[in-house]
Amino acid sequence: MSSHNHVVSVRDAERHFGGLRVFTELSLDVAAGQCCAIVGANGAGKSTLLRCVIGAERLDHGSITVDGDPVDESSPGFRAAVAAVVGDVEVFAHLTTHEHLQLVATAHGVPDPYGQASRVLEDVGLLDAADQLPVTMSSGQRRRLGLASAFVRPRRLLVLDEPEQHLDVGGRTWLADAIRDEKRAGTTVLLASHDAALVDCVADLTVDADSWR
Repeated sequence: MSSHNHVVSVRDAERHFGGLRVFTELSLDVAAGQCCAIVGANGAGKSTLLRCVIGAERLDHGSITVDGDPVDESSPGFRAAVAAVVGDVEVFAHLTTHEHLQLVATAHGVPDPYGQASRVLEDVGLLDAADQLPVTMSSGQRRRLGLASAFVRPRRLLVLDEPEQHLDVGGRTWLADAIRDEKRAGTTVLLASHDAALVDCVADLTVDADSWR
């Protein structure tokens, strides 16, 4: 574990694309069981920071650690600790919703993949769609399936990029409850969101991306 129980630590982070500076001198710490919400306009750099945290992009300067270790997408320990829903979750076209979740659970060493997939489908409100192919699902259902892909596996850090997208009012209420459950379980949540009500409901600290540049 890192010092002070910080699961995520960002230090003097800088990222730019050509002459465009996305963020600079950005530092933040998020402890176990905390939710940090990143808010701000589209294009402010929220998604870029999340992609750097999960190792999909690299910083130009500075560092990010998870549990005290540098971000390394190739590390088995890092992959085991970090569950992310950033962009569309990739699914196998020929697998049903339930089979997809079983596969994710199996890949992460969950003891009872079938049972875990069933429980998570019920949790996310997709049990009726267990035998459906993801391609036949609505955008809201696919969003729930993406979240289910994170919930079906072990995790120390949950990274969510605008998880409220395509969810109706009931879905957003469910999402807030799910994030609070994650925090109670000791999971750290890093969240980018445009939903002020969701942020007010779940965030322990809020970072305004509009102030980064």
